Amino acid sequence: MQAILALEDGRVFRGKGYGAKAECYGEVVFNTSITGYQEIFTDPSYAGQIVVLTNPQIGNYGTNPEDNESTRPYIEGLVVREFSKVSSNWRSQQLAEEYLEKFKIPVIAEIDSRALVRHLRTHGCKRGVISSLGTDVETLIAKARSIPKMDGQDLAKVVSTKQRYVWEVGERSHEPTEVVGVKDQPARFHVVAYDYGIKHNILRKLTSEGCRVTVVPAETRAEDVLTLNPDGIFLSNGPGDPEPCTYAQENIRRLMGRKPIFGICLGHQLIGLALGGKTYKLKFGHHGGNHPVKNLLTKKVEITAHNHNFAVDAESLPMSEVELTHMDLNDQTLEGLRHRNLPLFSVQYHPEASPGPHDSHYLFKEFVQMMEECKR
Repeated sequence: MQAILALEDGRVFRGKGYGAKAECYGEVVFNTSITGYQEIFTDPSYAGQIVVLTNPQIGNYGTNPEDNESTRPYIEGLVVREFSKVSSNWRSQQLAEEYLEKFKIPVIAEIDSRALVRHLRTHGCKRGVISSLGTDVETLIAKARSIPKMDGQDLAKVVSTKQRYVWEVGERSHEPTEVVGVKDQPARFHVVAYDYGIKHNILRKLTSEGCRVTVVPAETRAEDVLTLNPDGIFLSNGPGDPEPCTYAQENIRRLMGRKPIFGICLGHQLIGLALGGKTYKLKFGHHGGNHPVKNLLTKKVEITAHNHNFAVDAESLPMSEVELTHMDLNDQTLEGLRHRNLPLFSVQYHPEASPGPHDSHYLFKEFVQMMEECKR
């Protein structure tokens, strides 16, 4: 099966098609993670995006239900150098190709992925189309140019849960449980988590730290959250542009100072906007599990997992109220902040990783400590 990737600027890549025989549309971004492709497939933050994986071989260890970060894949399409037709891992239950085909997600492989990544780094993210339907190139380029830009899109309410639910699953079977006997202990805290595109490993980490987690839809009113009497509020990751999510910004303003708040990724950006700051779109975003971030409070460097196309403008924040806590060492973008007077902090990167290193797991403990202090 032949496939074509066409970008809005006219750049075209021809390769072999896998997965679904179909056509998909989205913003083309690249991820530099060495492993964890299934977690990337199922991260809701990738809604509206075609993902290029820089690791040259993908699919070689198959897929399994435990590695899902949501109920289904959210990537629009996949671009790789080599896509394995076999899986070699004791945990594998389904081929990666079969998994993506089930959800009608097309894959293009056997292209020069290095050339594509260099093109995106030089010229920035591009809207694109993957097609294995045999459409002519000029038509595909025109379709790429007609795709709505990510700027101005509120995708959080699109991917969010429609109903409130309680999460009760801790660490996965192949991971060590950090809190000994946590499964046998009653939850110490009740956390309400806003779902803007939340990953399962965030919920696992909160549960493993002794929290009972109630997940609510993105547009849930602050007053309705407070009636649940939480000890803390979590603001999740998610796709799209944070600026159109005005409902979320307003809810955060009404919750600040009422309960401890911890935000990750889109949640961090929404906190920045709620505090009066501004956000902007990065040239090609941060996507991968090897980004160095400096903790400005401890002076330590963490290797972190990233997945975002927007960032908070540090200079736009009211510094009398906000303290900057983390900085990206690649491009000096803001990666973390906390309020000087209120129990509120956030990070742009993903401390839950999955995939990625575990350097930043301590942030979940800091959230628990903040809730403990506020309960005294």
